[in-house]
Amino acid sequence: MRHILNRGIEHKKARWGWFFVLPSLAFFAVFSFYPIINAFYTSLFRKRLLDLRPPTFIGFANYEYLLKSPDFWNSVKATFIFTLGTFIPILIFSLLLAVCIMSRRRFQKFFQMAFYSPAVLSSVVAAAIWLLIFDPRGLANTTMNTLLGTVGKDYKWLATAGMARLSTIIVYFWKYIGYFTIIFITGLASIPQSLHEAARIDGANGWKDFWHITLPLLKPTTVLVSIMSMLQCLKTFSTQYLFTQSGAPTEPINVITLNIYNTAIRDHNIGRASAMSILLFAMMLFFTWLQFRLSRSGGEVDY
Repeated sequence: MRHILNRGIEHKKARWGWFFVLPSLAFFAVFSFYPIINAFYTSLFRKRLLDLRPPTFIGFANYEYLLKSPDFWNSVKATFIFTLGTFIPILIFSLLLAVCIMSRRRFQKFFQMAFYSPAVLSSVVAAAIWLLIFDPRGLANTTMNTLLGTVGKDYKWLATAGMARLSTIIVYFWKYIGYFTIIFITGLASIPQSLHEAARIDGANGWKDFWHITLPLLKPTTVLVSIMSMLQCLKTFSTQYLFTQSGAPTEPINVITLNIYNTAIRDHNIGRASAMSILLFAMMLFFTWLQFRLSRSGGEVDY
C-alpha cells in the first residue's frame, strides 16, 4: 500500500515538474530549435535575398562549395585565432583575479563591481569605446609611447593584420574578464573554509592549498567558464563588424559570423549563409562535447 502511495506522489511530482518546464521548452522550441531546423532546411536551397522566384533545391551543394572555398577556410582560421587568443587568457586571468579578490579582506565588493562593469555594456558600445582608444591620437598609442619611451609613434592598431587581431582580442578580454571573474568567485565561495583551515594546520602553504584543494574542487566552475567563454568567442561578431566598417582590414578578422552576415546581407545568398551557420553550430557542439569529455577524463573530486 505504501509503495502504491509513493508511486502516486512521484507521478504527481513528475506532472508538476513538466508543468513548470513546459514554458521554457516552448520558448526554446520557438526561438532556438525552430531557427536551427529552418536554417538547415534553407541551406539545402539556392535562395537569394529579395528574389521573388521560389528557391531551388540543390541538396548539399552549399556545403560542398564552402568546404572548397578559401574564403570560408580563412574565416575558420580567423575564428580559431581569435578564440584561442581570447579564451585561454580569459580563463587564466579571471581565475587569478577571482583568487586575488577573495584573498582580500576589504573592498571585495568594490573590485567585483569594478571588474564586472564592462560586461554590462553591449558589444557595440564596447567596440565603439575602443575605436576611440585605438585612434592614432587615442589612449592606446599614448600609453604605448609612454611605456616604451617612444615619441609620437603610431602602432597602427587597426591598420595591419596582426594588430587588428590583437585589437579585437583586447576588446573581448576587457569586456568579459569581469563577468567570468564573478563566476569564479561564486565557485570559490562554495568551497568550505574548513578544508583550507585543515590544509594550513597540516603545513600546506598558499600554493599547495591552491593546487591541491582549490583547483580540483573548482573543476565544475572551470568547465562552465571554459565552455561559456569558448562559445562566446566562437560567435563573436559586433567588434569585428564595427572595426571593418571603420577601415580595419577584413581578411584577418573575417570570423565566421561576419562572413555569414556579409554572405546573407551583402551578397544576398541566404542559402549559403544558412549552410555556414549550420557548420558553425556543428563546431560549437563538437568543442562543447570535447570539453565535457576532457573534464570527465580526470575523474570527479568530492569532499
